Amino acid sequence: MAVDMNMDVLIVDDYKTMLRIIRNLLKQIGFNNVDEASDGGEALGKMKEKKYGLVISDWNMEPMTGIQLLREVRADEELQNTAFIMITAESKTENVIAAKEAGVSNYIVKPFNAATLKAKLTSVLGPF
Repeated sequence: MAVDMNMDVLIVDDYKTMLRIIRNLLKQIGFNNVDEASDGGEALGKMKEKKYGLVISDWNMEPMTGIQLLREVRADEELQNTAFIMITAESKTENVIAAKEAGVSNYIVKPFNAATLKAKLTSVLGPF
């Protein structure tokens, strides 16, 4: 089954520059329906109002971190099947394990480019 390039994607990062970079990379790949949130709480609110096919979230945010957001999403019956990619600046093993235990779909370490993002998206969503 082909990936729906019109699916709604939510990117979550407290750093405006990173939101812009990820949005641009998604656009290069072909995703145009991209919303933004600046922390986990805002993201959760948006996810309850609109169905997203994919969430790409930074790990380190305040007051609600990416891992806390992921746990909330996986605990919610309405949201638990949403594809979720975590972005972090640290590739610490304990972080990867914590994210996997929380149910992350995949994991990207900064810095990354469109090819890396597309490869991770393909592993989560299937070929496109």
